[in-house]
Amino acid sequence: MEMRRAFRVNGFLMLGVFVLLGVLVAVAIGIIGNAQNGDGGGSPAGAALLILGVIAAVVILTGFVVVNPNQAKVVQFFGRYIGSVSEAGFHWVTPFSSRRGISLRVRNFETQKLKVNEADGNPVEIACVVVYRVIDSFKAAFAVDDYEQYVETQSEAAVRHLATTHPYDAHDDSTRISLRDGATVAEELTTELRERTALAGIEVIEARITHLAYAPEIAQSMLVRQQASQIVAARTRIVEGAVGMVGLALERLAEQGMVELDEERKAAMVSNLLVVLCGDRAAQPVVNTGTLYS
Repeated sequence: MEMRRAFRVNGFLMLGVFVLLGVLVAVAIGIIGNAQNGDGGGSPAGAALLILGVIAAVVILTGFVVVNPNQAKVVQFFGRYIGSVSEAGFHWVTPFSSRRGISLRVRNFETQKLKVNEADGNPVEIACVVVYRVIDSFKAAFAVDDYEQYVETQSEAAVRHLATTHPYDAHDDSTRISLRDGATVAEELTTELRERTALAGIEVIEARITHLAYAPEIAQSMLVRQQASQIVAARTRIVEGAVGMVGLALERLAEQGMVELDEERKAAMVSNLLVVLCGDRAAQPVVNTGTLYS
């Protein structure tokens, strides 16, 4: 079965019919009263009109329903689904039917902080926020027991699956997608959640990771590792720049002919310049008052 539109009539129109029936019932009561006052008996036509009017009024009263904006009413007639009403307003539907309200508003749900082993086996804490709404009131009402609980459970399952298939950090491996690649991971998580919740008539608008960290028992070790990686990367960049500067200095000295250096002195100059450029402390110059070779 699929969602379909339920039979409905303008509620104010049926309210007018109900008022008209009330007038007819009052007239019938008057006819019966006059007949009883005249000959001591009741009028059969008046009694029949009274009974029919009361029955019709009860039938009409059981069909009124109010639908709020961004809400749907799932209508059942003795257990059978007969349609949904999603237009806001005052309506009259099939009498003696039950109506279940389903909110169509956009909702957001944030998972708890889950402890999961990522792709490299390291325990991490991860949580996400999911923005969703109901687009099929029939599936939301009858495909699952509780669609809100269903979204929560599937969100946690999707986050766990995502964490186990990606590492926390790619460690300079551009071919791997890490959990820290926010846009890519969010798109993947949203796609997976849409597939998981389509059964319940849910549309996932967006899903994003809100918390990502190593578990406390390895957080300090991983922090040291990250700091070491950053130090190595910084030192590599410094050495690359220093080598370029030394080469440029030797080329300029050779071009301008300011001084002629043999290979031994070039090596000494290169060593001194690299120490000055790559050192993490300020250089302490030494003035040579002798010759170039002493």
